[in-house]
Amino acid sequence: MGSGPLHIAIDGPVASGKSTVARLLASRLHCFFLDTGALYRAVALIALRRAIAPDDEAAVGSLADALDLQTAPDAAEPLGYSVIADGVRLGPELFSPEVSRAVSHVAAMPRVRARLIGAQRDFAQGRNVIMAGRDIGSAVLPHARFKFYLTASVDARVDRRLAELRAAGNSTTREQLRADIERRDARDTTRAASPLLKAADAIEIDTSAMSIDDVVEKLAQIVGAAP
Repeated sequence: MGSGPLHIAIDGPVASGKSTVARLLASRLHCFFLDTGALYRAVALIALRRAIAPDDEAAVGSLADALDLQTAPDAAEPLGYSVIADGVRLGPELFSPEVSRAVSHVAAMPRVRARLIGAQRDFAQGRNVIMAGRDIGSAVLPHARFKFYLTASVDARVDRRLAELRAAGNSTTREQLRADIERRDARDTTRAASPLLKAADAIEIDTSAMSIDDVVEKLAQIVGAAP
């Protein structure tokens, strides 16, 4: 499959299964895994903790510039990587509903994206890595050997995310969750900086009627069949 590290980009909208698929595929292929959304979540989390409005572009941009934000492989962590902000290792709090609502504002800011793209590329340097996000194939790893774009219907994505939240004890309603997902879709696809889009050379897979295991198997077969 060529020389150099194996880089696989997996993009898609919120709750399309990309992060779970990327993590499981990385385990199967013995690659490192990074969900790049965790970096934007880290900025959103710190902004909320410091009472900075997530849509205050100047203040959030200054925060991102000042933060010592790092990612590192970490076999002891469930996700296989750690996000460290100013020396503090962040965990499940990155995935709280409050952060989920704030992160699409933060991720749309060109200044924040410019600050974080370097950290994402640094993680991939010299490593076999699978990255999940919204602009991996188009902006972060444009030369990735394999690019996949996972999509699914809004109903399927609502069902998946609702099951995850209910399992975590969150009482978000289906109506609120659907509104949140549709709002995030609109922000992600219309933002000026690295909007959510399918890279021209990405393979698109509709996962609406597929199980996570089926998607992982399909991607593994494509990667394994390549010369």
